Amino acid sequence: MPKGRPNTMNNYGVLLHELGLDEPLVTPLRERFLQPLMALLYPDCGGGWLDSHRAFVVKYALGQDRELGCHYDNAELTLNVALGKAFTGGALYFGGLFQVPSALARPLEVEHMVGQGILHRGGQLHGARPLGTGERWNLIVWLRASAVRNRLCPMCCRKPDLVDDEGFGDGFTREEPTTVDVCALT
Repeated sequence: MPKGRPNTMNNYGVLLHELGLDEPLVTPLRERFLQPLMALLYPDCGGGWLDSHRAFVVKYALGQDRELGCHYDNAELTLNVALGKAFTGGALYFGGLFQVPSALARPLEVEHMVGQGILHRGGQLHGARPLGTGERWNLIVWLRASAVRNRLCPMCCRKPDLVDDEGFGDGFTREEPTTVDVCALT
């Protein structure tokens, strides 16, 4: 079975769409649960207009990927859930939005615990400290809003120059999605 890398930084993992899990699992998760929550928590960065995603599972283990360097995600918002196995170390660290790594003199560190998830802006600089022992698997869902990214690419900060792709691609659309007015308090 052909298998792509989950992203440009992780070597071990799997894209959920390659397993046929986008439509039966991840799309309903995004539409029914994550979008309403993100609309309340992150209305200023596309939380109410999430219309695509990239979901993958990554593996951290000794002798494989043990850590993840400073980066930001190709997403408006990110969900990161520790799925399991026993491990020590591997804390996540966070800086500000689109900061250079040298600006992370005192990042916020969060111990990742099995069964718990972390929500953050895709443009928030972050990484994972080295795994001490064991093995950790994480579900990552990059949540995308074409209404936001069609105006400004989150990776190059320019108006996007689109090329055709299959599936959700990088979350851009050639047309503006329809929007509706909703009350943020309901």
